[in-house]
Amino acid sequence: MVVALDNLVRLQKSQIKPAGEMIARVFQDDPLNSYLFPDASRRENMSHYVFEFMVRLGVSYGEVYATSPNLEGVAVWLPSEKDVTMWRMILNGGFSLYFKVGRKGISRLSYVNNFYSQVHKRHAPFRHWYLSLIGVAPKFQGKGYASILLKAMLARIDKEHLPCYVETQNEKNVSIYQHYGFKVVGEAVIPDTEISFWAMLRGKSG
Repeated sequence: MVVALDNLVRLQKSQIKPAGEMIARVFQDDPLNSYLFPDASRRENMSHYVFEFMVRLGVSYGEVYATSPNLEGVAVWLPSEKDVTMWRMILNGGFSLYFKVGRKGISRLSYVNNFYSQVHKRHAPFRHWYLSLIGVAPKFQGKGYASILLKAMLARIDKEHLPCYVETQNEKNVSIYQHYGFKVVGEAVIPDTEISFWAMLRGKSG
């Protein structure tokens, strides 16, 4: 059974902060998050600012859905025609993020984002949807919330006859995305880091 997007909660600005905090808990030990904030205590105190920023970009330029107002799971989707430019980042709190996480954190974040952007453009130089972020609160994992979020939007994307792109730093996620029709189109280690990543693309229907 596929849950329609109308039955999900589309996030508003007032929900950005709690959504970012929830996702930060999910990705506390994620390889990319660990690279951005090598010190575990600093990561715990600072990484939620990064995820709040990502959710805010989604609310401003894409679509962000939660499974309910309780935010058991959240997914951030961006349409390719709404390219997240530097100006749009500034408008959505880029300067504030700099002062919150510091020069080193921003430098590492910018480096990874620039690298991912190049890979993204190489593998998806056409109109598509981008799954920027998806997370389910630890106590709700394994209960089907991620499936609800994915199936609802992918059904909409199929009706639009558009592809969908995602990247992951966690190898165990590869088989999960493959279950939903994504295929690996690129695999590498980000230069000067120990972060492995997989670029995945789900072709358009019809």
